[in-house]
Amino acid sequence: MKYASEASKGRAAEVAARSGVPASAPEEQHGTRNRVARSILDHGPSTAAELALRLELTQAAVRRHLDTLVADGVVEPREKRVYGARGRGRPAKVFALTDCGRDAFDQAYDKLAVDALRWIEQSAGGGEAGRAAVAAFARARLAAQAEGYRGAVEAAAPGRRTEALAGALSADGYAATARSAPVGEQLCQHHCPVAHAAERYPQLCEAETEVFSQLLGTHVQRLATIAHGDGVCTTFVPKTGKVEKTDTSTTKTTTASASTAGRNPE
Repeated sequence: MKYASEASKGRAAEVAARSGVPASAPEEQHGTRNRVARSILDHGPSTAAELALRLELTQAAVRRHLDTLVADGVVEPREKRVYGARGRGRPAKVFALTDCGRDAFDQAYDKLAVDALRWIEQSAGGGEAGRAAVAAFARARLAAQAEGYRGAVEAAAPGRRTEALAGALSADGYAATARSAPVGEQLCQHHCPVAHAAERYPQLCEAETEVFSQLLGTHVQRLATIAHGDGVCTTFVPKTGKVEKTDTSTTKTTTASASTAGRNPE
């Protein structure tokens, strides 16, 4: 899906002239710019170097497109998060989609979703009862959605279930990936089709986290969400059934707890 407005198309020739791009190639440039935006959607906040590598473009070309995307309000530069000890020098700059940028990707029904959830909340009387009604709806919705994921997760080997869940989520438009993390894995969703609704009704995120825990058979911890302004929805999945040797040559099985899940080791 193309993200650009007619106004941004109108600025394409001006940007091309400033950057030395032939004026005869605005549509080609627009197509490449869409690829840059889509790559950020699929992979999360990215540096110019990472985008250039993925898209097989020069960094100079990627930076020209990023300049236009920033000017259009589609992406924004951020300081790259560093986990653990920070090295010398300034952190690399990453580019993340803005709310405006996300709006162009499969979020046309957000207003309808928010209106429906508001009706549920008000019909239940508002207040605590209203929030409980929304939570019940969110759980029912996610439970039905989870049935489509259960087969893929249960068919996967125990060590590949997070990866299998990521694949099932991606098929539903969440652009999800699984990656190793200290003492566990991280399930990352680079896109959320209901991000605006979840910003107003966090019960959607809470129900989703509960479903992930049920599907994976372990406690999980939500570390970040797009709905709260983070670049990626990140869920920590601790390792379970880990066997460790003790000083007395015996073994014990340990499971990450809610109090330690998701923390990077000091």
